[in-house]
Amino acid sequence: MKTSDAEIIREYGPFEGVESVGGVTFDGKQVWFAAGNRMVAFDPDSGKTTRSIDVAAHAGTAFDGKHLYQISEDRILKIDPQSGQVLSTIPAPGGGRDSGLAWAEGALWVGEYRDRKIIQIDPETGAILRTIESNRFVTGVTWVDGELWHGTWEDDKSDVRRIDPQTGEVLERLDMPEGANVSGVESDGGDRFFCGSGSNSNKVRAIRRPRRTERK
Repeated sequence: MKTSDAEIIREYGPFEGVESVGGVTFDGKQVWFAAGNRMVAFDPDSGKTTRSIDVAAHAGTAFDGKHLYQISEDRILKIDPQSGQVLSTIPAPGGGRDSGLAWAEGALWVGEYRDRKIIQIDPETGAILRTIESNRFVTGVTWVDGELWHGTWEDDKSDVRRIDPQTGEVLERLDMPEGANVSGVESDGGDRFFCGSGSNSNKVRAIRRPRRTERK
């Protein structure tokens, strides 16, 4: 396993009126994050807030190319980002103990925090398709270039790690600095991961994703 210190490229925030940052996603232009009683979007270039949607937003956030998905207590909401309307809901597999959320391969991938699992579910029904075990508390989840990465937060320490999606084996780990905890994780499809900072914090951090040549 390759281990290195996470390189924080930029910090966004503090965001006005935000007390905690949960799930994080990227729609190709804006970064969205869960802020408890709403979802907030900001421009990753300027750092300025662009809009918000009033919806219960407690944990993971995802984007499928058209719709937003948001964990709200024990449900996953499917949301039209233009109107802010909730189009449908499905049960969250952890029944309220869920953390991260990602979209990949036509499915949703849900982090189960204290259960130390990532669960692949059907986005229409919520049916469980696959379970991947982790060895630490799981927070955010993201896929990029066929790689599965997730955040951890346990004993007040966090890292972002790449795991084998079949076995759960840790292949690479980026250790966050002390005090920089990770609630949500989302790739921008390039060399950045956007990381939520959790409860009692109102920041989003961008860390550098290692290039493939660095990971060999």
